[in-house]
Amino acid sequence: MALKLHNTLTGAVDAVAPGGGEVGLYVCGVTVYDRCHVGHARSIVFFDTLVRYLRFSGRRVRLVRNITDVDDKIIKRANDQGIPTNALAERYIDAFRRDVAALGCLAPDVEPRATQHLPEMIAMIAELVAKGLAYPVDGDVYFAVGAFPGYGKLSKRKLDELQSGARVEVDERKRDALDFALWKAAKPGEPFWESPWGPGRPGWHLECSAMSVKYLGQPFDLHGGGEDLIFPHHENEIAQSEGAAGLPFVRHWVHHAFVRINDEKMSKSLGNFLTIEEILKRLAPEAVRLFLVGTHYRSPLDFTEQGLADAARASTRIHETAARLEEALGAVEDSSRDPTGDLPPSVRAYRDEFTAAMDDDLNSPRALAAIFDEIREINRLLDAGEHAALAAHARNLRDMTGVLGVLRTPARSYFDEEKGRHLSASGIDPAEIERLIAERAAARKARDFRRADEIRDQLLARGIALKDGAEGTSWSTTS
Repeated sequence: MALKLHNTLTGAVDAVAPGGGEVGLYVCGVTVYDRCHVGHARSIVFFDTLVRYLRFSGRRVRLVRNITDVDDKIIKRANDQGIPTNALAERYIDAFRRDVAALGCLAPDVEPRATQHLPEMIAMIAELVAKGLAYPVDGDVYFAVGAFPGYGKLSKRKLDELQSGARVEVDERKRDALDFALWKAAKPGEPFWESPWGPGRPGWHLECSAMSVKYLGQPFDLHGGGEDLIFPHHENEIAQSEGAAGLPFVRHWVHHAFVRINDEKMSKSLGNFLTIEEILKRLAPEAVRLFLVGTHYRSPLDFTEQGLADAARASTRIHETAARLEEALGAVEDSSRDPTGDLPPSVRAYRDEFTAAMDDDLNSPRALAAIFDEIREINRLLDAGEHAALAAHARNLRDMTGVLGVLRTPARSYFDEEKGRHLSASGIDPAEIERLIAERAAARKARDFRRADEIRDQLLARGIALKDGAEGTSWSTTS
């Protein structure tokens, strides 16, 4: 079965680009005026998983993800800080790229910026004005919503209902309250570009229309973002693009639900967000990804401490199994290569379960269940000393976890990083741990087992677990 995804346009779960060939995917990126939060991470990781799965399935993908580097929020933040807007934008573009890389996400094939595509935007506006779908007013240009008969088809909203429910606009120059800006006349202290209608800058909706069509053509296969973008942003993109070209804009629209905290959407405007940088100080990137893909993309994701703890434990279990495989087989990357290219039926069953889940509207929770089913089987084989199928299991586990991005770090490095993360958060000095371990060893040698147990329990209360072995005592963190 080929991949099917819910299509917001049709309301059905449709096959993705069934005609074959390269899949063109455009994702609305970030507006760079602040650090990205966990809500952004859900979007970034979801589309990264989609791209990885398409490539895992043998499809070629061209991912275009834009950057909005001129916007009202950017201008206000830059003016508040007394710096140029491009300086503020560059600061947060760099931060965004660090966050994306830390989450283990693939780089887009094209990452266009709004400020680098003014000619394409101006040309689209001119075409809309020529067709009577847009009108200039005192240096501004507005799209005439009432002149585009298909308006509302993505959000399933009727034009007359939208008009009756529209708030009274301050700008009385607009012909209709629903008309939206394609071009904004320059104001004092704002960046601007020259245009046939005077100096100004593009409207937010316009940039995605111009850049997506430039790099993917029209119509293209997939366009996505958060469900908050369905209306008005994506609705307006359709109106602009189809109005200008006279062609369908996008074949398949995919939208993910919000991250919620205390039953509210996580957002900067509500001030209830945790940045990606902050969450990565608490959790390994693989654990963050497990938290994000553990809920189906069309369901709201509740941000809870219990959910984060569960994801951390699941990530530890995956890496512990990988460590056992490494010990049994040597380096997984080398030993897991199957020279025949085929998987035994006993291993293929887990892969089939995984692909069936992912093909069914990218059902990542079901896919994770398939991964953990295989992990249980791997551990059973290891416990029984049955190594015949382990290389094939290692290869399959690597491939499936690679799609979800949850086993990127070698096991030893993963646990070393987890130690450092835990110690940094708790303020425990590794030297103090080693001193207490030495004191405990001395107490055990002196047969002072009460003191030895006290030290063990003291460390355990601080999140440090001790393990005694033939080569001495080692330690690990418990969370």
